[in-house]
This record gives sequence, C-alpha cells and structure tokens, in this order.
Amino acid sequence: MKEKLLEMRKAFYKALEEVLTPAELDELRIYYLGKSGALKEILKQMGGLRKEDRPVMGELANELRDSMGEAMASKLKEFERMLLEKKIEEEKIDITLPGEKISMGRVHPTTKTIRELIDVFVRMGFSLEDGPEVESVYNNFDALNSPKDHPSRGLSDTFYFDASRVLRTHTSPVQIRTMKKMQPPIRMISVGRCFRNDEIDATHSPMFYQMEGLVVDEGISMADLKGTLEEFVRQLFGEETRSLFRPHNFPFTEPSAEVDITCFKCHGEGCRFCSGTGYIEILGCGMVHPSVLEECGIDSEKYTGFAFGMGLDRITMMRYEIDDIRYLYENDKRFLDQFRR
Repeated sequence: MKEKLLEMRKAFYKALEEVLTPAELDELRIYYLGKSGALKEILKQMGGLRKEDRPVMGELANELRDSMGEAMASKLKEFERMLLEKKIEEEKIDITLPGEKISMGRVHPTTKTIRELIDVFVRMGFSLEDGPEVESVYNNFDALNSPKDHPSRGLSDTFYFDASRVLRTHTSPVQIRTMKKMQPPIRMISVGRCFRNDEIDATHSPMFYQMEGLVVDEGISMADLKGTLEEFVRQLFGEETRSLFRPHNFPFTEPSAEVDITCFKCHGEGCRFCSGTGYIEILGCGMVHPSVLEECGIDSEKYTGFAFGMGLDRITMMRYEIDDIRYLYENDKRFLDQFRR
C-alpha cells in the first residue's frame, strides 16, 4: 500500500506541472482528492493491513493529502496572480495621453436673450408673472378690447381648440390675469411661447416667444413708457442705441406706438438690412385702454398704465445677426455650438 501511495504522489506532481488553467486544476483535485478519488480508493485497502501497519499508512496518507492540497492551493494563487497581471496589462491607462474632449452643452441664444431681458426689467422693479399657453378666448381677445371682426380672431390666424379656447396668440392674456388678481400698483412682465397660424419661412414660425410688460398706477403717463423703454434699449443694445416711437393702432392701448431702434448693422446710416431707414422695429406699446382697465375691475379715472410687447425671436436674431428664424428651432448642433459665451 505504501508503494501505491508513493506512486500516486509521483503521478500527482507530474500532472500538476502540466496543469494550465484553473478548470484543469479543479479536475485534478477531483481525480485525486474527490469523494471517489484515487486516494479514497487506496484507503479502502486499509482493512486488509496488519493492525500495527494501519497507523503508519494512515499517517502517510494524511501527509500526502495535505501536501497535495497545499500544492494545488499554491497553484491556484499562481493562476490568480497571472490573471490579475493580465487584467492590469489590458486595462492600464496611459496617463501621458491627452484626455478625450467632453462635448458641453450650450445655452440656446433665445434662452440667453430671455434671461438677459428678465434681468433688465427685474432690476427696474418688475415682477415676473406667468400664464397658460391654452387660453380662453375671453382673456386672449375680449378682455383686451379686440373687436369681434378683428382679423386675428379668424381661423386663418389663430389655432382654436373649440369656441372658447385657443392657443394664445400673444402673452397679453397674462396682463389680464394679473390685473384681475391684484390691484395697483402693478409692475409686471411675462415671457412665454405664443402660437399663430403662420407659414414657416425665414421670418415667420407658428410658434414663437414673446415678452409683455405692464405698469398700472396713479399718474402713469406716456413719458413713463418712453423712459422705461429707452432705458431697456440702452441696457440691452448699448448706450449709443437710439429709439424712435411711431404712432400705431392696437385695440388694447390708446395712444399706441411702435418702437424702432438704430440698426445694429449700419448704426443709423441706412443699409440693406434696415431697408435704408437706419432703424429696425423691435416692439409695440401704448397706454392701456380705459376699457381694458375697467374690464379688469380697475378704476380708469384713478389709475392709468402702459403696456408693451416684443417678439423675442426677433430680438435674438437682431442681437446675434441670425438671418433665418428656422435656425432657432431646428436643433442643429453646428448652429448652437457658435453661442459659447
């Protein structure tokens, strides 16, 4: 029996040298030390030994089992070390190489304009108010003194949900909501999306952004309106920019005006961009019509006010010299990457 144990030991170590993978090592363990392994088969012969030989053979078998187990454990650690070294080699990072460029997002030019406009008017004491994009016909037209036969009420101009609800055509309904929920003094602006049934081209879009402003208090005059807008123009477009007020007609203001500013291309000299006039229109404004004040429950004998509204897409296009409104809505990364500041 001793000879069989020694022969098994010799065969085991020879086989261990030829093992190349953890899987093969496990197979070797099962073959020699498993429940039905070679060592167990030899130990089954212990019953046929003399009584005085059994302890000697048992001790020899235990030593052999322990030495084989230690040898396989050492081999397994060697495999683990080799595997770790291979992984480190494959996954190592060359820190001397330049890092990959991370593509950062850009603030949209319209968003930049909106933020700057809000900042200008908040510094002048205006609060920011909001309202829904799905608006009532009453707030969008009736309360703003719009005649029943006004062209803007037609299906060719306005998106209707039903007879009483529309996609708002301007942000002016926020003025109505504000005057109905608070009494003067009022000094507010509102910013948001508006919708009109326009064909898409270089200067028109069925969705666009507007800003409205409203001031209502005792003693408000046209001089306050002009002073406010001239200060806004100077802060947004520069101290050298001049304003020009032209008479106009809006159903919700009386008197009404449109405001032009000196062309940013020619600085008032006249060019193709401003059609030779030296000025470019930026907004409409006027004194709030007494009928609008009364409709909102404000005493028009005691209070007066002014309002103004501007298309923010147009302002954005002017500030960044963009010649097609469609660029603002196409989400072309090549276009948006130009606006880094």
